[in-house]
Amino acid sequence: MDDSENTYVAVTDRISVSVIPFFLDDDSEPEKGRYMWGYQVHIENNGDDTVQLERRYWKITDSMGRIQEVRGEGVVGEQPVIEPGDAYEYTSGAPLATPSGFMVGSFQMRRNDGSYFDVDIPAFSLDSPFDVQMIN
Repeated sequence: MDDSENTYVAVTDRISVSVIPFFLDDDSEPEKGRYMWGYQVHIENNGDDTVQLERRYWKITDSMGRIQEVRGEGVVGEQPVIEPGDAYEYTSGAPLATPSGFMVGSFQMRRNDGSYFDVDIPAFSLDSPFDVQMIN
């Protein structure tokens, strides 16, 4: 991941989660109140234990304050095992009904010994070119 200006990072128990959001202009329909976002997630295991990503939780908030919560198994149909020193990367997307908003969440990880822990996904901003900023 090399777009450092738009990269959001959180580290929990030596698991680093980096996110780069991007606006999907071709998939958006502003006239219908549909703004589509993609995001690239990079998960790096800097710890000593092998971990498996078992569940995800997302809290998606649009600019009107409306919240959508998403919970499910794994990510993009996978429950990746990440060895120490290795990384896993995937790309996904989310629609918004407003031109801007933000997302935050967590991954539930399982260690080899069967114990679970949550890894923070950093909050990241979704700011489309259709969002009008007012400067006083």
